[in-house]
Amino acid sequence: MFPVNSAERAPAARGIRRKIIKILLLVEWCFIGENSKEGITSFYVVGEEVMKKEIIKEDGSFSITKPSKSHMLIVSFIGFQNDTIHVSSKNQQLDIVLRDGVELNEVNIVTRKLGTMKLRSSVMNEDMISSAELSRAACCNLGESFVTNPSVDVSYSDAATGAKQIKLLGLSGTYVQMLTENIPNYRGAAAPYGLGYVPGPWMQSIQVSKGTSSVKNGYEAITGQINVEFKKPQLPEADWVSANLFASTTNRYEANADATLKLSKRWSTSLLAHYENETKAHDGNDDGFVDIPQVEQYNVWNRWAYMGDHYVFQAGIKALSETRTSGQANHGGTMHSGDLYKVGIDTERYEFFTKNAYIFNKEKNTNLALILSTTLHNQDATYGRKLYNVDQTNVYASLMFETEFNPQNSFSAGLSFNYDAYDQHYRLENTTDNPLKAFEKEAVPGAYVQYTLNLNDKWMVMAGLRGDYSNEHGFFVTPRAHLKYNPNDYVNFRLSAGKGYRTNHVLAENNYLLSSSRKVEIAKNLDMEEAWNYGASVSTYIPIFGKTLNVNAEYYYTDFLKQVIVDMDSNPHEVAFYNLDGRSYSHVFQVEASYPFFKGFTLTGAYRLTDAKTTYKGERMEKPLTSKYKGLLTASYQTPTGIWILYV
Repeated sequence: MFPVNSAERAPAARGIRRKIIKILLLVEWCFIGENSKEGITSFYVVGEEVMKKEIIKEDGSFSITKPSKSHMLIVSFIGFQNDTIHVSSKNQQLDIVLRDGVELNEVNIVTRKLGTMKLRSSVMNEDMISSAELSRAACCNLGESFVTNPSVDVSYSDAATGAKQIKLLGLSGTYVQMLTENIPNYRGAAAPYGLGYVPGPWMQSIQVSKGTSSVKNGYEAITGQINVEFKKPQLPEADWVSANLFASTTNRYEANADATLKLSKRWSTSLLAHYENETKAHDGNDDGFVDIPQVEQYNVWNRWAYMGDHYVFQAGIKALSETRTSGQANHGGTMHSGDLYKVGIDTERYEFFTKNAYIFNKEKNTNLALILSTTLHNQDATYGRKLYNVDQTNVYASLMFETEFNPQNSFSAGLSFNYDAYDQHYRLENTTDNPLKAFEKEAVPGAYVQYTLNLNDKWMVMAGLRGDYSNEHGFFVTPRAHLKYNPNDYVNFRLSAGKGYRTNHVLAENNYLLSSSRKVEIAKNLDMEEAWNYGASVSTYIPIFGKTLNVNAEYYYTDFLKQVIVDMDSNPHEVAFYNLDGRSYSHVFQVEASYPFFKGFTLTGAYRLTDAKTTYKGERMEKPLTSKYKGLLTASYQTPTGIWILYV
């Protein structure tokens, strides 16, 4: 036996409460232990424990049995030079002092963030559009952020007013649930122009979930969800101040700025501001009508965050003012302003939200959260002599409880409440008659449960069920389920199935159609829309020449049981809204691939096939303005310094 005391020459090292020491006897003996002020817990020799805890002394000294055929003892510790000692006898006391080791030079590991990423760990089929992708267009808004995305299409619903809509899985954006930081948003009257209410520099990322999604955020997602995450003041990388300016040859000017202030370790706040102005009317084809509306927008948002050990609080208030002007630029060379056809849309929008969460157990992610949100959307719109004025009020509340029983089982449950009110004044014909009045309101309380099973990240199952009651449509149930299977690190399979519902507010969501000369016909007793969505996808990650080829193939089928049809083709002089009588469905198949050919250069290609048909007054026809085929090829290159980024 020989006792050993270990010491370090560097004073800073003496402050380490617990040290790991590796002791190696040359030839065949290996001892590993933990030397601390309390002593070494155990030593092992070729997998066999040879020293027990009771022989360790209070001062940390200990004894090791010397094998008869070994005479050299090597002591090593990270940050110090190894020391080799010759042990001549079995009973010998050793005082070992380790010298300072050689410091390693600083190593910076730099990687390029992908623009659009498939979330491998998610049980749902989700894409994340990162800030790297959003930087392609520094002046962009949410509606201009999907230009290079093969899954999401953004198109003008009406060029005269600038109304835009998202299409996902071959269907219009009203079937996509829009979320801002997991709060339902831009519904009703905000739907036609809401994509322009989110400035690009405010966004941190966008998550696109295809097909049926989680039941946590409600029942409205039929073809998917799009969630926007904004810059957050509590993040360490939050900019203290940033700004950008934009100007175009079409006389469009835009300015964005945001500032973050860390008030304390817990409190932080940020102020985000946006201004844009399309200062000139454009009539490129000289038909007397402007091609795009002149838009002037002011947008300000102030948000706060408190990050405690167990209590987390966030709140924000946003104000927006926007004016849209369109219509005739001139009238046959004779300027009679009273005879010109004009479109004017004035919008005032105010949003307030607060998030409160209490964390009971961080290890098991056990928490209780309360989300409250209120939106006031006031719009006054004239289309010649037609008009549509609406004051929309939305109140949303969600109480959520989540916990992980163990790494394999997690559970979520919650209560929700959504209230929509539309105070409307409208005139649907080019007359001077007094406007009609209508007031619509819908209150929907609901509850949900959701369970997730994770078997070593190989099998994942998420099943959710929610029940809601509408004062307009009664009680309805929303089931949703997802399955993910990873046979290895290179392939992910996903299946999904679920239901979705939506209340159609015809005039609020389609008021831009009043800009045409069409007559508006609205049937009575319109149904609540109801549809099933089924999906299957496979994602592969193939290593080729030291890089990864990402290939994704997916198929989705949406089948409507009830639907409100917007018919603009049966009669060229009329737009009609009526209940579906027949079948309405959408089949979508898509395959995409992405590969970084060399450092900084990535090429992405995609192909999509869409079969979307709806029954219009007894005749099943292809859904208008829906492309059957779509191909996309995009390339990006970032210089080694990262200063220049080129996209095609």
